[in-house]
Amino acid sequence: MEFRRITSLPPYVFTIIDNLKVEARRAGEDIVDLGFGNPDLASPDLAVEKLVEAARNPRNHRYSSSRGLPKLREAVSALYKRRFDVDLDPETQVLNTIGAKEGFAHLMWVLLQPGDAALVPSPSYPIHRYSPLFAGAEVREMPFTLDGDFIGMLREGWEYSWPRPRVIVLSFPHNPTTACVDLQFMEEVVAFARERDVILVHDFAYADLGFDGYEPPSIMQVPGAEEVAVELYSMTKSFSMAGWRVAFMVGSAEVIAALTKLKSYLDYGSFQPIQIAATVTLNEAVDYPTEVREIYQHRRDALCDGLNRIGWSIQPPKGTMFAWAPIPEPYRSMGSIEFASMLVREANVAVSPGIGFGPGGEDHVRFALIENEQRIAQAVRHMRNVLVDLEV
Repeated sequence: MEFRRITSLPPYVFTIIDNLKVEARRAGEDIVDLGFGNPDLASPDLAVEKLVEAARNPRNHRYSSSRGLPKLREAVSALYKRRFDVDLDPETQVLNTIGAKEGFAHLMWVLLQPGDAALVPSPSYPIHRYSPLFAGAEVREMPFTLDGDFIGMLREGWEYSWPRPRVIVLSFPHNPTTACVDLQFMEEVVAFARERDVILVHDFAYADLGFDGYEPPSIMQVPGAEEVAVELYSMTKSFSMAGWRVAFMVGSAEVIAALTKLKSYLDYGSFQPIQIAATVTLNEAVDYPTEVREIYQHRRDALCDGLNRIGWSIQPPKGTMFAWAPIPEPYRSMGSIEFASMLVREANVAVSPGIGFGPGGEDHVRFALIENEQRIAQAVRHMRNVLVDLEV
């Protein structure tokens, strides 16, 4: 039988490293896992307590609303006002999604169809590249570098794309490159979109993970953005609630209404106790993202300082929970899969091969800051013993 919608999907290269990690652990090896970006920090106690309390109430065991409970959408509006001084109508401009990946993928079904195109950075988070393909559209990749001219790359990508993209995918702070932008960039990209009648989709997964005083801007801070943009805000990293699958799409009322209509056919929303717990957390655990950010910044410092000490030159990221590291020159010819495989087998350290994020990632690997500082120091020591050709 032919499964036509998925036959064009390449093998998920991250499983190569994951399988090596599993094999090594079965053999008794202690693997420091800096690969999969799965937050290790506990969710807020308040969220867990409220979840348990709500789950004990049988009235919450029934179907919920695919839009999200009204009080939950109001809490998101309050967060945007508090954090970004942005006014959102919770009735028309906020939608609860079952995680950011679900929201993003279904949004592409709404915005794109065969014959359309989306402009997506490369490298990028895999769902950003493949969701337009799931919708039957084409993907136009714009090469993307940490120190590049983002607006210039966007303009060039647009000019050389045919058909003209109906959607431009953005995500800052960026996974995997960790690139960050300022509000002026957001202003320029909104003006660009308004001139060309294109929809901007901004995945704001790392909204609260800016380091050294850097505050990631929301695209919704730009006047007029609500006409051409939607933004995904997730509780996964900011509140360390990955398994809860709670995210929100905010922005253009027209786009929100279209996705709401599709979701009414697809789901009845998240389990209601999860929505209740998320509401209380957004309203009452307002300082939790600050605590999370400080932890990740200490881990970033431990990793980047350690790598630079052993001769692996890396620029500390200004945001995200990752570090995007160029493969050291003596090992670059190996490619990212072989290099990452070597680190698992010989150094007992798991990282993500850059090629898994698209062609622009082949010369890099991604570290996820999901182990504590002591474990990160252990990983650095192991890599120093293996990467003997580095110049210290």
